[in-house]
Amino acid sequence: MQFVEEEDVKFIRMAFCDIYGRQKNISIMPKELERAFEYGIAIDASAVDGFGGEVYSDLLLSPDSSTLSFLPWRPEHGKVVRMFCNVMRPDGNAFEADTRRILQDAVSAAESEGISFAFGSEMEFYLFNRDENGRPSDVPYDEAGYMDIAPEDKGENVRREICLTLEQMGIRPESSHHEEGPGQNEIDFRYAEPLKAADDAVTFHSVVNSIATLNGIYADFSPKPIKGRSGNGMHINFSAKCSTGRDVLPHVIAGILEHISEMTVFLNTVEDSYERLGSDKAPQYISWSSENRSQLIRIPAAFGEYRRAELRSPDPLCNPYLAYALLIHAGLDGIRNGYDLPQPADINLYTAPAEVTAGYERLPGNLDDARKLAVNSDFIASVLPDMLIEHYTR
Repeated sequence: MQFVEEEDVKFIRMAFCDIYGRQKNISIMPKELERAFEYGIAIDASAVDGFGGEVYSDLLLSPDSSTLSFLPWRPEHGKVVRMFCNVMRPDGNAFEADTRRILQDAVSAAESEGISFAFGSEMEFYLFNRDENGRPSDVPYDEAGYMDIAPEDKGENVRREICLTLEQMGIRPESSHHEEGPGQNEIDFRYAEPLKAADDAVTFHSVVNSIATLNGIYADFSPKPIKGRSGNGMHINFSAKCSTGRDVLPHVIAGILEHISEMTVFLNTVEDSYERLGSDKAPQYISWSSENRSQLIRIPAAFGEYRRAELRSPDPLCNPYLAYALLIHAGLDGIRNGYDLPQPADINLYTAPAEVTAGYERLPGNLDDARKLAVNSDFIASVLPDMLIEHYTR
């Protein structure tokens, strides 16, 4: 509170997400901050997707002071800061469908077994022009291709502004470039512990949308913005370390491969997600390999602290809190049960003949199939609350 006074902060955004990972917020004045920390700030949950009906609609936002950050695109005088919040019931208990809390519980479960996870993401998005009325159009911001440079790549300055803004907010982008699609861009992040990584992913969406709007354009994170062109992916890089020094990453990968079909509805949440899978470097089969980008999971060439695996099926509309929580639980299941990796698929599955691909299990081919797999999954039922499963599978 002293910080807020010294830094001329006039508005505090209390941020949280609905069950689909869409950021919401309520703004309070500095004089309300003490009440926020002591009691929480009440919200009407009946209007928030997945948060319940109108009978028991009161929930409280409890701010996490470690997430306090300035919003750099807001005024210098009368500054605006943001804090992520946990969602609580009025009796002080955690709200069961708060996906941020679900991730915290997954991290605690891993730590109790001596396992620490870290995540990083590679986020793709399209930039589109707006029409004369300021509405989003279907005209891409440029016609550049993979890793093209200016002047063909008109998004270079926008990506630069996004990356510098993220740095001001304490988030470390690693790299950025133009992707294959017209107006398509990618920004990659350094590793972080799971909760910060998920908070950063949510912040990233907000920053990209805000910077795009300030530049008079529109950002689109949907999995297939342009039919027949590259889709948007959210590749998730993950690592797992054991307190005893044991190499548990192979068991973690095996656990994820074991449960990926049941988890898919939470990683690929809309029908267009399944238009992306199986095309333009997005995986379709449940497989792994070293370096091979046609696989569901690949292990990039890296050493020491940079050794990791990359899951390539999720897209940017997934809720990162849920995605990371599910990957942790699947990985822990792989460790507990000693799952071994199958043989690597060191072939190009995009061009392999049918007699070869017939030997690999496929990811769900549509949203309905993904829902059925999740609703019938003992694994999903053991790690997610019923009300959340119901919303994703109805």
